[in-house]
Amino acid sequence: MSLQRYTHWVFDMDGTLTVAVHDFAAIRLELGIPPEDDILGHLAALPPALARAKHAWLLEHERELAVNARPAVGAVALVRSLHARGVRLGILTRNAHELALLTLQAIGLDDCFRVGDILGRDEAPPKPDPGGLLHLAERWQVAPAEMVMVGDHLYDLACGRAAGATTVLVNLPDNPWPELADHVAADCLALQRLSLE
Repeated sequence: MSLQRYTHWVFDMDGTLTVAVHDFAAIRLELGIPPEDDILGHLAALPPALARAKHAWLLEHERELAVNARPAVGAVALVRSLHARGVRLGILTRNAHELALLTLQAIGLDDCFRVGDILGRDEAPPKPDPGGLLHLAERWQVAPAEMVMVGDHLYDLACGRAAGATTVLVNLPDNPWPELADHVAADCLALQRLSLE
């Protein structure tokens, strides 16, 4: 189905609009999280005091990454093109809201997103839970089927699929989740071309 008809797009942040820099193995090691565990899920199960301390470390670690973020290939052109067409744009990230704002500033796209359309891990259940997408659908008063979810990870695609949105995988050399991706683009430049078809 053509992507041109969609007027509500939601993006993952890290690795989708930015060059991926998170070393999740190192973060797990620093926080004492088993290699196979989901970081946010693991922290959510800890006693409150320990969880707060580990979340504080994670926030400061990610803050440095946010202020030094670089845009992914074609990301700025894609977002500006969609914005110029009047497309409503949202962010759904497992990062913190304040860091999503810093990241958008760092890559020069903060003027394309309304603050209330940027959902972090404290505003919505972390992906792959579809709660954040469903929240944006309600906020925008559109059916989830009228939305596009763009990401570079299994969680982004699973979230989009569970919500009933059209899913787009970007920035991977191949597609390890063909059952979850409606469209695949090598990078955001390729996705910009797809968005006009």
